[in-house]
Amino acid sequence: MQTLSSENNFLAIDTHCTLDEAAIAIVSAPYEHTVSYGGGTRLGPQGILEASAFVEFYDDEFDKELCFEKGIATIVPIDFNERVDKDALDQIESQVRSLLAKKKFVVTLGGEHTISTAPIKAHYDFFPSMSILHFDAHSDLRDTYHDTPFSHACFMARVAEFFPTERIVQVGIRAQCKEEAEFITQKGIKTLYASAIRRGLWGQNWQEQVVSFLSDEVYITFDVDYFDPAIMPATGTPEPDGFLYAETLEIFRKLRRTGKKIIGFDVVELAPSETAPHAALTTARLIYKLLNIAFAEPKDIHIG
Repeated sequence: MQTLSSENNFLAIDTHCTLDEAAIAIVSAPYEHTVSYGGGTRLGPQGILEASAFVEFYDDEFDKELCFEKGIATIVPIDFNERVDKDALDQIESQVRSLLAKKKFVVTLGGEHTISTAPIKAHYDFFPSMSILHFDAHSDLRDTYHDTPFSHACFMARVAEFFPTERIVQVGIRAQCKEEAEFITQKGIKTLYASAIRRGLWGQNWQEQVVSFLSDEVYITFDVDYFDPAIMPATGTPEPDGFLYAETLEIFRKLRRTGKKIIGFDVVELAPSETAPHAALTTARLIYKLLNIAFAEPKDIHIG
């Protein structure tokens, strides 16, 4: 499995970046086939990698340079060669599964949210007791959208076909159809709607409520349109009344502080923009920060 050179890899590191020496592997899945509002998500992985060259290695919270302590290998982006739908997902799943078999911590970069079904399925086979923590403005639970069950608006419905729905936790949802809301109720999906969080219905420490629903092993799927468009304008389907960076990190800190383990994650739906280059940098920083928290010891996590 080939890796990218230091000129193109995550963080632009020139040591601890081969697959043999790295504990972390970055998979790039530049897949875009069903976007319904704005395009450009196929450029997301490359935009993240380019922006990551400007992310500092040192994390003051943990007093370490994780990239050199654990190593990060960036795999050459997947070439879908006109494969779409299930064929494309099978290609992603195969690569993720291969890396998990090598005991790597896998981060998958999209691409539209359709791609997340693949790494979730691969991780579920290796971590059968895991739960899913889904950050998004949309619940993505439509059975079909624009005449396809493989739409980005359907990815979680496909996950629900093989994964226990009571172990799915959604945060930040603020745009969905009635049928999706009914599906959530029928299937016992734990959904913290943005409006309910903002109205105080989950309490002042709503982040703790999120963590309480999760099992000991957690896979995270993160659509950047979860963030407010003020800090994340470069995404395929932006929605108002979103969330900020700092309040989101508190969820990850509280999760790890309780001893729960982040086993892998994907980040999707960045559509890089020349007029809003900070969005790609924010996404790259989120990925590195999440890695730092995932590899931190619970005792080293300090929360307010």
